[in-house]
Amino acid sequence: MNIIGIGYLGFESTEMEEWRTYGPEVMGFQITGSPENDPDSIYFKLDDRRHRIAIHPGEIDRIAYIGWEARNRVDFVAACERFKEYNVEITFGDAELCEKRGVKELIRFRDPAGYQHELFYAQKWTPRSFVAGRPHGGFICDDRGVGHIVLITPEFGPELELFLLEIMEFNWYGWGAGKGKTGFFRSKLNTQTSHDIAFGFAPGRMGVQHVGLFVNAVRDVGETFDIVKQQELPLMMTLGQHTQDPHMSFYHFNPSGFAFETIAELEPWHGDPFELNPEKMSTWGHEIVGPILGPSVKTPEELLQE
Repeated sequence: MNIIGIGYLGFESTEMEEWRTYGPEVMGFQITGSPENDPDSIYFKLDDRRHRIAIHPGEIDRIAYIGWEARNRVDFVAACERFKEYNVEITFGDAELCEKRGVKELIRFRDPAGYQHELFYAQKWTPRSFVAGRPHGGFICDDRGVGHIVLITPEFGPELELFLLEIMEFNWYGWGAGKGKTGFFRSKLNTQTSHDIAFGFAPGRMGVQHVGLFVNAVRDVGETFDIVKQQELPLMMTLGQHTQDPHMSFYHFNPSGFAFETIAELEPWHGDPFELNPEKMSTWGHEIVGPILGPSVKTPEELLQE
């Protein structure tokens, strides 16, 4: 499947007012106008797209959907046919849902772990429309997508690998260096970052472990780190550099209880001429000072309730 990367992310939250201030004041997101048919949700811009992150009112804090971007309608139709070929149940979004997402067409489907995904093409955008919520150098989204996401799954079997590698035609990057079992995958058209999605195995648990967002400069990482400390927000990991990426980052928890990794590229990613197999998670820093699984990670029964 010719998928660029994650075009947008949607979350349900019980902490709507906290997100309304946290998004612009801590992260530098821009609050944009909510669609007329979804006035109670908060939509954040990270670049010139209609939005990249949506926060919807909910009874618990959880991931609502992951929106994957097809390159164009031709690739979108081909992906739909591929899902049908593999007997993956898909539903087409109606006009109201497409208007909420700001896209021409979309389908919805679930992976074997139970997470909700969407595939779309042609999201609306306005040139030079992004205005950061605070002084900020901006985010790197463009043709690579919004960033990456790490999900927790209670089962990591061949069905999930087949779904990602054979049906969605993602590239396999390898296993992480942490104590747990975490597999990293990258969409077919992504040549700029090491992974778009990863699944970490944790028996009896599901939820978002973290979302990685790329910023334009090291200064943006440092200033966000300072604001997090000044506001005494909980950290997961301090500043550091992972072994597999020439990037600097840190992790802190947002109002929904999963972590944002704020990332600056020290130099372009070097590609993957061999499978990931690091001796350790980071070359320097990234001291673990908080829980690796935050309060957004729950039981499958809690997370999948309608």
